[in-house]
Formats: sequence, C-alpha cells, structure tokens
Amino acid sequence: MRALLVVNPAATTTSARTRDVLIHALASEMKLEAVTTEYRGHARDLGRRAADSDDIELVVALGGDGTVNEVVNGLLHGGPDPDRLPRLAVVPGGSTNVFARALGLPNDAVEATGAILDALSNRSERTVGLGLAAGTPGTDDESVPSRWFTFCAGFGFDAGVVGRVEQQRERGKRSTHALYVRQVVRQFLDEPHRGRGMITLERPGEKPVSDLVLSIVCNTAPWSYLGNRPLYASPAASFDTALDVLGLSKLSTPAVARYATQLLNSTPERGPHGKHAVSLHDLTDFTLQSKVPLPFQMDGDHLGLRTSVTFTGVRRALRVIV
Repeated sequence: MRALLVVNPAATTTSARTRDVLIHALASEMKLEAVTTEYRGHARDLGRRAADSDDIELVVALGGDGTVNEVVNGLLHGGPDPDRLPRLAVVPGGSTNVFARALGLPNDAVEATGAILDALSNRSERTVGLGLAAGTPGTDDESVPSRWFTFCAGFGFDAGVVGRVEQQRERGKRSTHALYVRQVVRQFLDEPHRGRGMITLERPGEKPVSDLVLSIVCNTAPWSYLGNRPLYASPAASFDTALDVLGLSKLSTPAVARYATQLLNSTPERGPHGKHAVSLHDLTDFTLQSKVPLPFQMDGDHLGLRTSVTFTGVRRALRVIV
C-alpha cells in the first residue's frame, strides 16, 4: 500500500521525537511518504494531490481537527466518491481531536497509530457522512466557496468564542480548555445580541425558526470535549445521518447558567433543552440567515463574518480507517 502522511509540526500534543516514532511505525507496514506542512492550507493541497494521484490508497493526517479538515477538503475537492478516493486515517495530535475521538480512536497518538495499523490489518473501515457549507445564492456571501466540515460548524456566539481563542493563540497563548472557558465568559459579556437573536433557520417546506442567538450544526456526537468530558449539543447526531442543529434564542445570565449546566451534564440520550432551545435532527438542506454579520466557524476554525450560510448534509462522503 502506498500512503501519504501529512504531518502538522505545530500539533500541540506531539513532540518531534514522538512524530518520528509514529512515522517509523507506519513506514514499517506500508510504502510511506511523509510531508510536513509549511503553511496554512498546505494540508489541503496535499489532500488534493492524493485525490488526483493514481496510486495513493491512504492519507494519514497527524495533527488536530484543523489539519484533518484541510486534508478532507483537499481529498473532496472534486466531490465525494468513496469508492475511488483514498481512505483517510487520523492520528490525533491537537488539543481536542473531536473527529478522531468521535470515530472511537484513542486520544493518544501512539495508541491511535497502533489502532490504525490493527484496522488496516483487519481491513476495518467505515464510510462517514460530512457537512458542506457554502455561500447562499442571492446574498452578499454567494461568492464564498463551499467547504466541507467533519464534526461541527457554528454561526453566532460559539463561533465568536472560537475567534477569540484564535486571537489568543496568535499572541502566544497555549490552546487549553481553561483558555476556551475564559473566552466563553468574555464573549458572553461582550455579546450585543444575547437578548434577541439575529439568526433565522430556513429549510424547504418548513416554517422558519427565527431569533436565534447561536446555532450549532453537528455532524456527529459528541459536539466537543472539555478535558475528557464529552459535550453533547445534539446527542442524536451521527456520521450515518445528515446534520443536526441546536439553536438557542436567549442568552440571559440565567439561561446561560442553565444551558451550560445542561451541556456539562449532557449524555448520549439528552442534550440542552428548554423553551429557548431548538433541536433539529437529520437535516439535508437548510440555510442560516442573519440580520447582521456574525462570526462563523467550521471544525474549530474561525472563518470571519457571514450574513448567510447554506448547509448540505452528505451521507457516505468518505471512507475512514477505524
């Protein structure tokens, strides 16, 4: 088997020595080309190269969720084709690694590598669904190119938190769960629309859902992790279905306290709920519109401000080694 290993040297939980050990372990079982990313978007370019090749059968992403997202977008640059495209394997190297953990892989790079080698030996794989976000025709964002996401997207409050975290990381702060918690508090204190939301969810044949302060789009569950604690924003979300949405229409101090507590205590059976919470399951096509530009994120990557995003849930988009 010929495989391409995409290595993010800035992965927060792997050292250079650990990465060398992983490369040697993988190279012992396959014909491996290892490439270290050198710029933002490099992993996407490498994924595209693999998709267009005639002989690469497997792409291994060693890094966090951002690295995985770039590789996936490169692999699917011409659209989903699970039977033709190289398979994907993920070695978690970031601070959270939601996609890898949602697949059931260990949250340790060495253990995950062992699990991947076992899966390859046993020919164990699955085909997962993905989300696709694009600019909405007829809006100011219609020219925004489409982009795939593996586990979540967010429009509004949570995307603002992601943007704040990225700003702190650019200033030299480490990506920790404590950093995320601090930015949640700061985003809440500065949120100008927490009393009345600006977001409307529109879907074919259904009444619009309006006045949302935040909207979290999930492609799997859990939505994220706080340390080792899984957080289930949409417990029914699955790689085998389309997309789920959790929307909140109010973020007063009591509401935030209530929904934060529910999220921290969420389970695979029950997520945030109440009169200001809207939960929608298995949506194939829908649009989120805002009266004002709001922050937007995908797979933990802040993508700036948007006024409208159109989502598509695509079942059976990519084969993954598990």
